[in-house]
Amino acid sequence: MDAKSYCDSVGIELSGWKAKLYDVIRKTDSLPAKEKEKMDPMVAELNAMMDDLDDRIDLLARECPADWSGHKSDIENKLSKMNQRWKDVWGVMGNKEYGLGA
Repeated sequence: MDAKSYCDSVGIELSGWKAKLYDVIRKTDSLPAKEKEKMDPMVAELNAMMDDLDDRIDLLARECPADWSGHKSDIENKLSKMNQRWKDVWGVMGNKEYGLGA
């Protein structure tokens, strides 16, 4: 896969993650105040991840370095962490008590 194809592919994947994170953050707004407060640290972390995604997406759109080996490993680690945090938040949000299925 050439660098441009890789950058396009990663940009699309990161945009998808950004949408997922935004959706779960938005859904936390419907939680009761006490539960929402418990979620604040996770939501703050997800917001920070979204900011990082914005930076990465902008970088991919502006410049696509020929050697992405260092970035690739970093991106894969961040995606893994995002996936876990997303699952953590959905685990709470999926609680049927709130009527919010995952």
